[in-house]
Amino acid sequence: MLKFRGPRSLQGHVVMRRRHCLIFFSLALSTGYRFAMEKISASAFLLLVALSYTLAKETTVKPGAKKDTKDSGPKLPQTLSRGWGDQLIWTQTYEEALYKSKTSNKPLMIIHHLDECPHSQALKKVFAENREIQKLAEQFVLLNLVYETTDKHLSPDGQYVPRILFVDPSLTVRADITGRYSNRLYAYEPSDVALLLDNMRKALKLLKTEL
Repeated sequence: MLKFRGPRSLQGHVVMRRRHCLIFFSLALSTGYRFAMEKISASAFLLLVALSYTLAKETTVKPGAKKDTKDSGPKLPQTLSRGWGDQLIWTQTYEEALYKSKTSNKPLMIIHHLDECPHSQALKKVFAENREIQKLAEQFVLLNLVYETTDKHLSPDGQYVPRILFVDPSLTVRADITGRYSNRLYAYEPSDVALLLDNMRKALKLLKTEL
């Protein structure tokens, strides 16, 4: 005898099918999400590997190749030289220069100049580019000034520029070491390089014979 399935039974069957569909759909979404995330992770990993390889390739120095060291370290400022010789050691003040001259027993060479003075600039260029002057200058305590000091012994015949004076370790200005101009005893021009070299040697020689 056939049994007739009533509304309740049919409704329960429909609910069960819906549950099965929802479970299947949830599983499908979960599987797809995991697959997508795995695919994204793999892509990100490959991208990181590629970037690491590129950076390593750029920073690796090839055998036999010279490494660029231009910006490998901080550059020291050359404000004290003011262009008169960046490789030389310059003092900052007149007082410091006198102290170093006395304690090191080296003669002091003082250069008075101005940045806006064309004669100063011309002499500076020759001074800085002359290897013999630069080498001999290493035996002096060096000071270049763009202002006048209160010591009148540094301007015995006026405050003109450029002028170069020598001071011995006894702190005596060598008024006898002069240039070739009678109206500006301590002035030098670019053409006076030979005379300046002779005067530098004279200052060193007098130091050895008189002290």
